[in-house]
Amino acid sequence: MRCESATSTVTRSLTVAAGVFAPGHLGELTRYLPFELVDAVLAETGAVQRRLRSLPSRVGVYFMLALGLFPYLGYAKVWDKLVVGLTGLPVPTPSEKALRDLRRRLGAAPVKALFGIVAGPLAQPRTPGVRYRRWRTVAFDGCSSITVPDAERNRGRFGRPRNRYGWTGYPLLRLMALVETGSRGLLGAEFGPRSHGENHYAQRLLHLLGPDMLVLADRGFDDGKFLAQVAGTGAQFLVRLTSNRRPPTVGRLHDGSLLARIHGVTVRIIEADITATCADGTRLNDGYRLATTLLDPGLDPAETLVRLYHERWEIESAYYALRHTLMNGRVLRSGDPFGVEQEMWALLTLYQLLRTAMVDAVESSPGTDPDRASFTIALEAARDQLVAAQGASSHDLVGRIGRAVLANLLPARRSRISLRKVKCPISRYTYANPEDPRPRSSTRVDSLVIGIHTTQQATAPFVSTRHPFPTVKPQPAPRPPSLIDRALGVLRSQPGRRWGAQELAAAVGVDNVNSFCVLVARWARNGLISKLQHGVYALIDESAAPTSPPPAPPTPPLPEVDPTLSRFQATLVVLRSAPEHAWTAMEIAPALGITNINSFQVQMATWSRQGRIAKVRHGAYTLLPTPSEPATAANLKSLTYAVTA
Repeated sequence: MRCESATSTVTRSLTVAAGVFAPGHLGELTRYLPFELVDAVLAETGAVQRRLRSLPSRVGVYFMLALGLFPYLGYAKVWDKLVVGLTGLPVPTPSEKALRDLRRRLGAAPVKALFGIVAGPLAQPRTPGVRYRRWRTVAFDGCSSITVPDAERNRGRFGRPRNRYGWTGYPLLRLMALVETGSRGLLGAEFGPRSHGENHYAQRLLHLLGPDMLVLADRGFDDGKFLAQVAGTGAQFLVRLTSNRRPPTVGRLHDGSLLARIHGVTVRIIEADITATCADGTRLNDGYRLATTLLDPGLDPAETLVRLYHERWEIESAYYALRHTLMNGRVLRSGDPFGVEQEMWALLTLYQLLRTAMVDAVESSPGTDPDRASFTIALEAARDQLVAAQGASSHDLVGRIGRAVLANLLPARRSRISLRKVKCPISRYTYANPEDPRPRSSTRVDSLVIGIHTTQQATAPFVSTRHPFPTVKPQPAPRPPSLIDRALGVLRSQPGRRWGAQELAAAVGVDNVNSFCVLVARWARNGLISKLQHGVYALIDESAAPTSPPPAPPTPPLPEVDPTLSRFQATLVVLRSAPEHAWTAMEIAPALGITNINSFQVQMATWSRQGRIAKVRHGAYTLLPTPSEPATAANLKSLTYAVTA
């Protein structure tokens, strides 16, 4: 027999869940999300099925995660991927509607809880590129380019942003993540409408920080309040400042960096010029202003921190893997906000599982930097293992995904630079800026020179009595005179003159005469100027003594009131003590020991309407007149009530 015609028979054994739970798996990724963990989360969130169906809740969780592995396939095709390796097992063949109903029945809570469990630091402290000294480097940043279907409910929740060309085609959501820069794993994530800024979502992740972390962030996070909150967690930070941010300085260090105060936190300001020489001979210059809570220049040299800040860009690589490699730049599936929330938590959970497998692989090879692990290789290997239904219960520490990653390690990280340009017709980076000196294609950087400013200009502090730290007090701008001040100035220039409204408008320099006439009439009603006749005004004669109102009559002495009397009877005792006086609630209240004057005023008004006391004027009362007294206008209503009663 010729060797070309020889055949081999391969048999394999599968270990999967029994019965209707068999389609619930993720291939080799299942060992990072075991059945027991999923069942516990479903029970905790109250999402366990009430009766055993053909599509139980556990299967729904794995199906949601499998949708993220195949974003270009529909529900039915993704289900086929889950069951194609289960040959010989009785598995259901649900319709797409049944799979949609499974998603609705499941909800977002179980998937969100699973992400909260798998999220966290992935690499060990000894792994290269994970730590700076004793701190684990982490980074904040947001992604605002994730598109959701253009459905009415999605538009109402997330909105469609507007740019210079009009409204965007799809609603967009904002994703904020806290990433471990060494492994690009997620410590936490939040997302929602773009109407909230990045700091709004980042504040929800501050509880994940700890004293063993060093936070890296770009200029969008240099808000003083946010930095104070980061420092309050015990974490250190290294943040780039905007060019116009000049916090007040309180000292200078020997390396030229400055000590300053930002929202009550002492920081070190480092200014540096960076010159990059590319392989084609291009020289590029840029300047950085960094603020950090690492205050000792001996332990943390300025140049070392400037080079360390470049690690912040690892979060951009993490977003690229999530947005473009995993999602393939596609629009999400869900047509309502609840489905979008469930889908996003599933994608973030799947991303974290892939990163976990990659980190386990590189840590099995000591000295390997996680940067060299290919996310694309891990993703394709995970897809193959799901289709084959292999590795669900494997105890191999590396696994097929890890071996694929180790067999295809990327070269060591190279310093590169290129022009910022995207192929999107509505992006501001669509066309190359002719004034941008950066090369049009990715070019290797041969050398990088960092020059630290040793003579930074200090900002003089102003010590305020209201704040516990120095602040810069701006000089108040001179306030221009108001229109009434200008009009009074004209009237005072000729005190005895009679001014017409139009003459006054011309003298003041007002063009809209009609509106000015209305203002002048209002000033006259308010007593600011004198109105002599219709349309004629003059300055008020300040020498004339104003007519003072007659003095209020003195309050009679208050009688002794028996505390056992009711409030009405005690009030009558006070009124009888001086029948000729018009008593107010404020005058009677001290005799009765009343502190709530407003309530007592309402009560006296009620007695007046009932005819039990007489109302003399607004807020003033006296006894009811006797029948022998004449019925005046002041007591006519009360007298009529007394006679008819």
